Amino acid sequence: MLRGFPPVVAESTHTLILGSFPGEASLVATQYYAHPRNQFWRLLGAVIDEPLPELDYPTRLERVLKHGIGVWDVLAACTREGSLDAAIRNATPNDFASFREYAPNLKKACFNGKTAGRFAPVIAEAGYTTLVLPSSSPANAMLSFEQKLQVWREIIV
Repeated sequence: MLRGFPPVVAESTHTLILGSFPGEASLVATQYYAHPRNQFWRLLGAVIDEPLPELDYPTRLERVLKHGIGVWDVLAACTREGSLDAAIRNATPNDFASFREYAPNLKKACFNGKTAGRFAPVIAEAGYTTLVLPSSSPANAMLSFEQKLQVWREIIV
């Protein structure tokens, strides 16, 4: 059974970006979105006007939190061979019921891709605004960076 990471949030977090589950490169590095071809940091950096891809990981997280944005995954644990969401089995969701304790100012949950987005109705029922984003994964090559960015900009709307 693979285990995910704790949430990157602060009391001031108003927007949370949720992925499905860390890929192999991220699990090895113990960092969210560590695969060099994943566009997460480039997309989010463009949205908040910060040079995130150029920064070391702890500084990236500091800058994201400074903008009131948090990062987490919808799944706490699963079994999976490789990094594709389609290979996820025996999934255990994270505990969203207690999440208000970590981020009492949270208003919006954004989902990085359709797999994570399957949780949008549940999160919406809890009273949050939701947005399903095009996946930043290198496996999602149907859209260009610019096309993805157009939707990702809605994170801060």
